[in-house]
Amino acid sequence: MGKYFDILSKDVRFVEGMNACMNCGMCTAVCPAAEFYNYDPRQIMDTVQNGSEQAIERLLSGEQIWYCGECMSCRPRCPRGNTPGYVIQALRKLSQETGLFVKSEKGRQQLALKRTIGQNILDLGYCIHPTRIMPEMHPEQGPVWEWVFDHVSDVFTRFDMGYDTDKAGAMRRVDDESLDEIRRIFDQTGGTAFFDMIEEYSAKEAERMGMSITEDGRLKASDRYFEEVYTANNGEHTI
Repeated sequence: MGKYFDILSKDVRFVEGMNACMNCGMCTAVCPAAEFYNYDPRQIMDTVQNGSEQAIERLLSGEQIWYCGECMSCRPRCPRGNTPGYVIQALRKLSQETGLFVKSEKGRQQLALKRTIGQNILDLGYCIHPTRIMPEMHPEQGPVWEWVFDHVSDVFTRFDMGYDTDKAGAMRRVDDESLDEIRRIFDQTGGTAFFDMIEEYSAKEAERMGMSITEDGRLKASDRYFEEVYTANNGEHTI
């Protein structure tokens, strides 16, 4: 076996997910993602189990491992007790650690996840916050959202009197002490270093593509690479 397989074999998700795949295809038959995407978990399990370095590297560099919705429908249906979803998670982590995620369109979207959900948690304590849902990045929201975005405080105060205050409520302001604790948790568990790694590999790819990218990890109009990552769709992902 080669280095990729050796690294995967140390990941607890791989250990729990790959028992003895007999390539029956039950996982693909029940997989919601396989119904719509060019995605075949049976094929991925077979590729990884064979241990070919070149084949595993193609997975780490390609689109398929990013199609899984991690619903784990595969887990209870496998007659051998495998969990392809766990193996996919291990492959994703390895793709991120090696920087190979920037080789695919869907893989590059890891930067979008980091700078939206990840950065929102660190800055505001929320995964999603109305002040961060910029209309130009979310055309699916329609023209009404642009008005809401410009009047976000007035609108959300009508739903929640505690909005952006220290009062109780779903959209209350998270205090600085709690935010500092969240950041320390990220520091101690390796989350901060992991986010920095995503930024570093993405910056190198942006340079290779000749696109600008902001350095502070926040969204700005000048960030051409993020815009490309967020909006690009080659139309070849679905069947």
